[in-house]
Amino acid sequence: MSEDRQQGLEKVLSAAPVIPVLTIETLDDAVPLARALVKGGLAVLEITLRTKAALECIRAIVAEVDGAIVGAGTVLDGKKLKEAEHLGCAFAVSPGATRHLLEAAEDVMTPLLPGSATASECMALMERGYRFQKFFPAEAAGGAAYLGSLAAPLPQVMFCPTGGITPEIATKYLKLANVITIGGSWMATKKLVAAKNWAGIEALAREASKLRAPAP
Repeated sequence: MSEDRQQGLEKVLSAAPVIPVLTIETLDDAVPLARALVKGGLAVLEITLRTKAALECIRAIVAEVDGAIVGAGTVLDGKKLKEAEHLGCAFAVSPGATRHLLEAAEDVMTPLLPGSATASECMALMERGYRFQKFFPAEAAGGAAYLGSLAAPLPQVMFCPTGGITPEIATKYLKLANVITIGGSWMATKKLVAAKNWAGIEALAREASKLRAPAP
């Protein structure tokens, strides 16, 4: 991964302490949901490619929501990565990394945030120039204590832990020296979205936007 794309990814990941990880079922919900999150202070949005409406949702948010920094999540292959680039995504996220996906990432401008869960996986990505990685599934893979233990031997890598993180434990991750931001979905649950409770989502986003751990 080229250094300029890593620098671009660093800028995106530094924009907010929490990246909402969104699985949007209906196109009609995409724009109001994104507007609520951005208004609440969470501008970086990961739209997972897990629904039939996902690509259209990304297209609509990119076109209509001022201030949104939109990324595609659950990018599993080169085809999806190229689709993310075509839609104008600022970044793409994968739960892991395969040789084919990493090779495809060399040919697109959209920076990839690949996933790792072990020191060996982390080192393999480092060899390809990935200074920024997704730690997934965060809680199931060992949580903040495990991730913090990687900081000393692997100080070159900064992580975005995602998976099972709640507002109650978010600061445990944000206090770690090797965490640049976290991913979470608690501010836009299925129940809130189904109820079209955009005000409630905005309020939760505003709370999440203040979670960054204070400097020592």
